[in-house]
This record gives sequence, C-alpha cells and structure tokens, in this order.
Amino acid sequence: MSAHTQTAEKGQNTTLLCQESYVCSGTDEAVFECDECRSLQCQRCEEELHQPERLRNHERTRIRPGHVPYCDSCKGANGNIMHASMTGSRQIAAVRCQVCKINLCVECQRRTHAGGNRKKHPVTVYHAGKAQEQEEEEGLDEETKRRKMTEKVVSFLLVDETEEIQVRNEEDFIKKLDCSPDQHLKVVSIFGNTGDGKSHTLNHTFFYGREVFKTSPAQESCTVGVWAAYDPVRKVVVIDTEGLLGATVNLSQRTRLLLKVLAISDLVIYRTRADRLHNDLFKFLGDASEAYLKHFTKELKATTARCGLDVPLSTLGPGVIIFHETVYTKLLGSDHPSEVPEKLIQDRFRKLSCFPEAFSSIHYKGTRTYNPPTDFSGLRRAVEQQLENNTTRSPRQPGVIYKALKALSDRFSGEIPDDQMAHSSFFPDEYFTCSSVCLSCGCGCKKSMNHAKEGIPHESKSRCRYSHQYDNRVYTCKACYERGMEVSVVPKTSASTDSPWLGLAKYAWSGYVIECPNCGVVYRSRQYWFGNQDPVNTVVRTEIEHVWPGTDGFLKDNNNAAQRLLDGMNFMAQSVSELSLGPTKAVTSWLTDQIAPAYWRPNSQILNCNKCNTPFKDNDTKHHCRACGEGFCDGCSSKTRPVPERGWGPAPVRVCDNCYENRGIQLDVAEQPSDEEGGTLIARKVGEAVQNTFGAVVTAMDIPLGLVKDAARPAYWVPDHEILHCHNCRKEFSIKLSKHHCRACGQGFCDECSHDRRAVPSRGWDHPVRVCFNCNKKPGDL
Repeated sequence: MSAHTQTAEKGQNTTLLCQESYVCSGTDEAVFECDECRSLQCQRCEEELHQPERLRNHERTRIRPGHVPYCDSCKGANGNIMHASMTGSRQIAAVRCQVCKINLCVECQRRTHAGGNRKKHPVTVYHAGKAQEQEEEEGLDEETKRRKMTEKVVSFLLVDETEEIQVRNEEDFIKKLDCSPDQHLKVVSIFGNTGDGKSHTLNHTFFYGREVFKTSPAQESCTVGVWAAYDPVRKVVVIDTEGLLGATVNLSQRTRLLLKVLAISDLVIYRTRADRLHNDLFKFLGDASEAYLKHFTKELKATTARCGLDVPLSTLGPGVIIFHETVYTKLLGSDHPSEVPEKLIQDRFRKLSCFPEAFSSIHYKGTRTYNPPTDFSGLRRAVEQQLENNTTRSPRQPGVIYKALKALSDRFSGEIPDDQMAHSSFFPDEYFTCSSVCLSCGCGCKKSMNHAKEGIPHESKSRCRYSHQYDNRVYTCKACYERGMEVSVVPKTSASTDSPWLGLAKYAWSGYVIECPNCGVVYRSRQYWFGNQDPVNTVVRTEIEHVWPGTDGFLKDNNNAAQRLLDGMNFMAQSVSELSLGPTKAVTSWLTDQIAPAYWRPNSQILNCNKCNTPFKDNDTKHHCRACGEGFCDGCSSKTRPVPERGWGPAPVRVCDNCYENRGIQLDVAEQPSDEEGGTLIARKVGEAVQNTFGAVVTAMDIPLGLVKDAARPAYWVPDHEILHCHNCRKEFSIKLSKHHCRACGQGFCDECSHDRRAVPSRGWDHPVRVCFNCNKKPGDL
C-alpha cells in the first residue's frame, strides 16, 4: 500500500515513498516518477522494473524536493493532455487513490470518484511544494499567467449611495485592494447608462470574464454605489459606478458622486450600446468637464498642499475612451475612412456648445456585434495603450488615491435641497457650492461646500440690502478709511481705558461711546447738552452686509450698563455673603441654643440625624423635634402635629417620624414644662416668627429681581426662560445649578463651562468678563 507523509507546516511535504512495492515493500524513499508506469519508484524498484528491454525506454523524471506527480487521468496513452488543454496547463495531482493506484487532480477526482464504490476508496493527499509550484508557473504561457494572477481578485464597496466612504482608513483601503502600499497605481473607472453592461465590460476587459463585478439579468440595477477592485496584471484600480438614467432616490447626490470618481480617475471608459451616439453622452462629458475645472481643480491643489503629498494630483482631468457597441448601424467614421472618429466627436461637442477641455484626451473605440459575445479585445488594447502614457497622469501610491477621494468627499457632501436641484445640467453649481442663503436679501453663498469647517466665512458676489429685522449695518471709522484702512467699530457703554465703575458714571452723564482702536474715542452720544449729531454724518461709514444663518447680528444693542450694574452688585453681595458665612453660622447656632427649650439637644452636640444617622454638613439645616427635642434632617422630621404636652398647641408644629406615630402616648407630669421653660418657649416662638418673616421678605425680593435681570439683559443674550440646560454639557438647570450667560455669544452655561474670563471688545466688554469654553478658544479679539 502506498503512503504519503506530511509535515506540520502547511504547503510542504516530507518524504515521498515508493508506490510500486516491487522490491522495497513500499518503505523506501521515491527517487523517480515514471510516466508510463504511472507511479513513484525507489532506486531498487526502478532498476528491477526497467530491466526488460521493452521497458527500458520509459520516460522517467528524477524527483526533486517538494515534488508532486502529475494527474494520471488527464494524460492519454502517449502522455498527451486531455481536459487539461482547456485550462491551458498540465494538472498536478491532488490525491492518490490507494485502491486504483492512480494520481488524480481535483477535477478528475470529482469526475471519477464522486459516486458509487469509488467514493469510499482511501486516498493520500498531496501538498505541492513551493519549488513545484514555481516550476509549474514557469512552464505556463504569458496569457495563462495573467489569468492565474486575477483568479483571487474580488471587488468591494468603496462608496455607498449616500456618498459615505465604506473603508475606515488608508490601511483598510490597501488591505481590501490586496496590493503593496508602495505599489504605484492608476485608476480606471467606467460610466454609462444603466443596463448598458458596464460591469460586464470591466469583467471581460480586465479579469478575463470572471465575475469580479456583479452582473444580473434583472430589471433592478445590480450596482449601487461605487465598487472597486485591483487588477494585478496592469497595476490599476478598477472602479465600477452606478448607471445613469436609473430609478434612484438620491439622484443629485449620486450624480455628484460620479464626478468625485471621475476626479480621481486617470482613464474613464464611457460605455454605450446605442446604435447612434446620443446627445446625453456629449452633454454629460461637457458638464463634467465644466464642473471639474470650476470646483475640483482648486480642491485637488489644496489637497496636495494640505496632505503633503509627494506626488502632485494632476489638475488636468483624465483621458476618456468612448466604447461604442452597435448591432445594426455602422461605426462612427466607417462611411468616410479618411475622417478620424475623434475629429467627428469634437465637431459634435462644438455643435452642442459643450467644451470638454478638462479631459487630457478623448478617444473613440467601436465594435459591431453581429453575433454575441461582444469583442472586447480592441477596448483592451486601447486601455493598455492609454495606461502606458504617463505624460499627463502619472501612477501614484494607493494611499494618495484614498486621500484624494477622502478630501473630495469631506468637501462635497451633504444633502442637496429640492429647491436647489437643477435639471438643465448634469452637474449644476448647487451640487458643489454652499447651500446657505442670506436671510436679508435671499442670495446664496458662492463658496464651496463645508467651507465653514476650515474657518472660511460665507461670501456672495451680489450686494445685500438693509433689513430692520436683522439690523445688518456695519460701522467703520471714517478717519481710518481715508488713510487706507478699514476698521470696524461698534457702539458700547464705555471706553476701554475706563474702569468698570468710572465707565458707568460717564455713561450716565454723557451716553454711549464709539471707540476706534487707532483713533480712540471718536463719538459720545450726549457729549453736549444739545446739538449732538448722528455718528453716521460725522465719524463713521455705514456698510450693509449679508446675514447668514447661524451668525450673530451686527449693530445689536451693546449698551450693557444695566447688566454691568447688576454684575457689580451681585459680586459685592456674593463677596459679603462668602466672607460672613462662617461667623454667621456660628452666631446663629449660639443664638438658637440660647432661646431653645431645655429639653432640646444643643446644636453643637448634633452631628448626625437621630434617625437616618446622616452626618450634617456646613450648609445643612438641623431641625428639632418639638416632642422629643432630638435633632433630625428635613426628611426625617417633615411631619407636623400639635404637641400640647410640650406647650406647642393648638397649631401643628414639626415632629419626627417616631413621635408622629406615637401621638397617643401622653407625657408624665414630671415632664410637663415649668414656668421658666414656658418663658423660653415663648422666646423660641418669637424667634421662629422673625425667621419666617425675613424668609418671606427675601422670597418676595427674588421675584422683582428676576424681572430686573430680564430688563437689564443685552439684546444678544438668550432670555433666561428659553435656557433649560447648559449649552455645552447639556445639564438641566435647577435651583442648585445656576445659569450664566457668556458675554461673547450670549448663550446660557453652567459655572463649570463658563468660568473663563476674557475681554469682549466687540460686545462692549473691555475688561475681563465671563466667557464660555468655546469662545475662549477662539484666536484674536472677541
């Protein structure tokens, strides 16, 4: 019985044993493979078996390390290959049937041993060594090698229908392509109408008919989004796109996605199966060229500088091959052999007023299919010829390709409003420009999409008109303007050189000021008793600017004198309160003990609640039960009832939970209050009445204080009743969590998110005031 030993390391085998067992009984190492004998033979068996003269001419091959024999079933009587001729290579054996004593490849094993009794035959599995595989590959022709290189290629979803990139990062992109990070590649993409066979074309042009890109006979489109695969033969990234004129929901976004793919491509194939070239083809390429030059050229240059790419991204668009397949009509230019098809295409572009100057070249390749299948050999040669041309578009590493696609996706993304969809062009400006509209005049921003992420402000070429609702005026110093400078100024309460209290005093006497950083105070509203002129007629120029959504107003009231006064009073009150907190607590506790009844436990001895044992903190209030006199927290002494035995009646007073439940138990005569205790009890009642009176006064003062705060609030501040939670950490405001306004943006924040101090000259705060974290991070003056 033959045997075949395997090592633990996959892909390598140890000793091949003799399969004849003629002299050695199958225990010696195989040295020769005889094609006519169809077996592996050791030295002794080979000599004995081939002693007869008729067997001496058998073709024998010396076995080298890692050797695996050929399939016996694939060879005829003369050693000719049968079914292997269809695959273009001799098939090496995968197993050896120990009963039939023949070597079989995978195909032959499936064909001869898949059923019946042969299915139960024991087999020995061969593992081809690297040396054997290399030897087999060296014997293949060039075409077969290319086919073999593309056998493991698979496609993957690169961008979905919502323009979201489906690879996590640059490393993930390279891993899915299954190529080296240092490999220089080009990009080939295909466009065309839905159902024209774009995926089928790529499969036959680059992958020898293998279904790398999915195809389907169904009516629904089988390609949704953008799919990619790597061709290891030509070193290109092949991209399949969704067809035009298909049934889709996000038509505008998917059309914009096509231009992103076109921008990163080195060669574009436009596939059409129409018998005559339609105007849609020329319109698509013309609009794509215009949009590429207008929006993508600048962004590609910026990407090169921003990402520090060693290989500059070409600002000249890709080459285009129009692949035209006809059935009943002649190919373009076949009626007049002297006319070049490319010239006829350029004439057609000119007649339609479409100018594809963004593309580096436009070539025409046609094929007429009398009988299927379609001949793609001409297209394949044209593609290979264009890929060899590096004068305009040079190969680059896969990381550069990913960075370019990521930059374009980040720049040109987001939903396109229905009212901005234009159907007169394949690629209207609305697909690539900012969708913001001026609230005052209604004109749109002409900057690229998502420009705000880079700190670039909105911009419009048209002039805006004044709107009283938004007060979109901007003051500039007239004296600086005459000296060639444009300096913005705003009305405010006081000058930057005045202290807060001095500024308030000057404001009360002479009104608001307009201060220029270069010229100083140029205007006071009540500088004279009478005859004060308007600043527009004397010291400032007025300009009307656009009002973009999400931006602050312009000349809103920056007179914050009332709020300054409130801030100063709050600061003084808070300081006095904090400084006097310790002594006040000590004095209050001592006075309370002096007027407390004798059976009450002194405050100094009450450290924990008598029921729940919760320790008292500095700000916690201690409550005495009127029945037992022990100290409790508010939660354990919230019940009330009369305690006539202690002199508290008939009105209900605070008692603990235990005394409230034991209300039927009467006190002993010895525990009845004496005359001296009765006097102390009266003093305690008077003290409580005084405390309640002061508490009511304080509560009554809190109501008009809130009204004063609303009246003193600057115009750009968000009203208090609209602030429900912190604008930064989203914590809900309550009695214990106070709300504070940022002096720069006017939003409401908690103290933790707005404890920074910084001057806000644009709002009239020339001295450090409260600002939020976000405004504090902004560079320059606020």
